[in-house]
Amino acid sequence: MKRLLVLGAGESGVGTALLAQSKGYEVFVSDFGIIQKTYKDVLLNNEIQWEEGGHNLERILQSDVVVKSPGIPSTVPVVKAISKAGIDVISEIEFASWFTSATLVGITGSNGKTTTASLTYALLNSSLNVGLSGNIGDSFAKQLLKYDYSNYVLEISSFQLDDIKSFKPHIAVITNITPDHLDRYDYDFEKYIAAKFAICKNQTASDYLIYDADDPVITSRLEQYNIKATRIPFSLKKTFSEGVYLNENSIEININNKKINMPLTSLKLEGKHNVKNAMAATTVAHLLKIRKQTIRESLENFQGVEHRLEHVLKINKVHYINDSKATNVNATYYALESMDTPTVWIVGGVDKGNHYEELFRFVNEKVKAIICLGVDNEKLMKTFGGMTDVIVETQYMSEAVKIAYKLTESGDSVLLSPACASFDLFENYEDRGRQFKEAVRSL
Repeated sequence: MKRLLVLGAGESGVGTALLAQSKGYEVFVSDFGIIQKTYKDVLLNNEIQWEEGGHNLERILQSDVVVKSPGIPSTVPVVKAISKAGIDVISEIEFASWFTSATLVGITGSNGKTTTASLTYALLNSSLNVGLSGNIGDSFAKQLLKYDYSNYVLEISSFQLDDIKSFKPHIAVITNITPDHLDRYDYDFEKYIAAKFAICKNQTASDYLIYDADDPVITSRLEQYNIKATRIPFSLKKTFSEGVYLNENSIEININNKKINMPLTSLKLEGKHNVKNAMAATTVAHLLKIRKQTIRESLENFQGVEHRLEHVLKINKVHYINDSKATNVNATYYALESMDTPTVWIVGGVDKGNHYEELFRFVNEKVKAIICLGVDNEKLMKTFGGMTDVIVETQYMSEAVKIAYKLTESGDSVLLSPACASFDLFENYEDRGRQFKEAVRSL
């Protein structure tokens, strides 16, 4: 019996443990921290052995294969010891893919991957037997155990792609690549880019890579990564003999000598970035032979995802917008670009080596006041201090919202778009977004 060690007892780790147990592996789960009660109960109920609060290295090094949770860096001592011992370290996405023959759609990118994955799922779900997983919802491993989907849409982070070996989506999407998580990649942008391009490293000529042809990082490196898949570019600025582009007020898809167009009026989501997300999702649907009318209806009905430019409430003719999922500068760029009213901007959290220069134009044009919400706001205060009449700092969401309320007048907007990670004051970006919405509702 093969021995499988799961490192980290979160969503992906516990899902892996359950799937591995069902496939006849001897499973042991090890977490350096304290395991959440909900996950601990699952392990106990399924009689899976586990440890918390540290690692039993002797037992760990007896494993045949190790599945590492994406949140654990490869630089921690236990992972270094496992690698030194010559034991394979893989991701849950890799492990789960061994046990399915379903058609896989893999979506990655610095921004837009959650919206693109959710929209792609919505376009496919009306016609195909399909699951949505990866970095969203239940883990891929858990879904394989519970359901028998013939298609999966997987939102995949760079951390999940770091530890793949043979994983191969039939359709891969790279929405964009901008600096993010550089603290995990030795502050080397090229290492982060390589992690994103890993999504297509095992693809063959019968597979597809859909990518943003307006993104200079992607286009300048297409030749570098020996891509065998059929490439399908999408663009707001260019047209292609094979690809996806704008034709007046429509998205036009021209693939394999077949043309379809989708009026932009079908799209409920706002902003140029969401036109691109729709281009990618619609292309996937077209490749998987979803009818044009079905695609159009799904686009018209799709409301967007929680914590991504989510309209919360309108109070005294002031819009409150939750964009807590904007954990990097590029995501906040799209949010500020889409604002068309004077804006009070709530920003801050854990800085991941951010450079804020690309936001200066929008801050000067659109932002009337800045509220810095974080433990350490010094960099933000210094960077934006001279750009608005008002810049204040706080460590409480409720206070941030009350300050914003006082600073606004009829016709303004309040935008939570932090451009930073959330872990200084919140459990995660969802917790941050929920606290924002609760504070707004309590006004």
